Amino acid sequence: MTRGPRSTRNTEVGAGRLIDGVHVTVVHTDGRKRFTQFAPRMANLLQEHTGDALFRLESDTIGVADPELLDALLRARPANAEERPTFKPVRGRTVPRSDASTYMQAVGADVRTALKKPVDDTVDLTGIWPKVPHDYLHRLVFGDMQLRFRTLVDRRLELTPKLTWSAVTAGAALLGKPRKDTSMSSLANLVLSAESYDDRRYAMYLYRRVAAPVCFTVAALVTNAVWLGAPFREDVSNREIIWESLRLLPVSWNILRMASPEFGAVDRRIGDGDDVLLLPILSHRDPKLWDDPNEFIPERWRELDPESHPGYLPFGHSDERCWGRHMVLPLAERLLDVVRRDGLTVSPEQTVGRVELDGLLEIARVRVTRA
Repeated sequence: MTRGPRSTRNTEVGAGRLIDGVHVTVVHTDGRKRFTQFAPRMANLLQEHTGDALFRLESDTIGVADPELLDALLRARPANAEERPTFKPVRGRTVPRSDASTYMQAVGADVRTALKKPVDDTVDLTGIWPKVPHDYLHRLVFGDMQLRFRTLVDRRLELTPKLTWSAVTAGAALLGKPRKDTSMSSLANLVLSAESYDDRRYAMYLYRRVAAPVCFTVAALVTNAVWLGAPFREDVSNREIIWESLRLLPVSWNILRMASPEFGAVDRRIGDGDDVLLLPILSHRDPKLWDDPNEFIPERWRELDPESHPGYLPFGHSDERCWGRHMVLPLAERLLDVVRRDGLTVSPEQTVGRVELDGLLEIARVRVTRA
């Protein structure tokens, strides 16, 4: 199996060392180190189960990281309505495929429009990441939104579903539409076309479901990339940086499948009542699948195929790829263009980046400055 080139860095630490919950991920040639500190449960998962194929996480939950078993389980049955993260039911109301397709087309149109805009030469992305790129992205893709729409992509709504529903309810209750000369995104126009109050609430909730993840995912991905490797070498491409960042810090680090009889038929160690947690965070670091698995080596992707490499699932299984994949990648490359143009990197005073296990896998509060 092709694994890609080995590192040529003069590293000082062994791959995979966890010290008091701190995982060494970057060692610069000038001797400066950056450490990634995972939340305790994630640190324990990495320390205890990297390289394991199948193991029990809880009394009713099986963890899986073996690539062949991951593939077999994900092929066993399609995701059900509750397992679809974006288009799961909205307050008990099923989201039909026709609605899902309509909203995906709208946000796709907004992303394509954003990518046609020239890169702003005056934009300043220094500051605390991922908040700075998140704010930049939602302005780039969705424009100067009305307050009701700006609120729906606010990162603070992630704190609790109650906050999200409160924002949706308040926004749906606002009367009136913008003036005809007001520029609105395709997604916002879709929401504003809803007639009844209940339909507006439903539409605004779906707006949150499709707009926020675009900003969240791209901001998290590029923040992780900057943390792992900035300043980047000129001979490394944006796409190689992205694939490697998604390997070490996959934004979607797990895939949940609820208990189902099909899984026991794949592996009899899985009981009828066992939920299955599929773990790319582990398969992406398995030493049987990768050379130097805990090092950031973007050039490895010159020889590896991200579409078919065993155990590599940054956007889910090939049968059910994440719908936003073709939006995330070009937006992330666009953001990396600005990072590299402006010589952005992590403040030299910051040596520890913390992964707070509260949603997407991202380094929290990275201080980004010009090199």
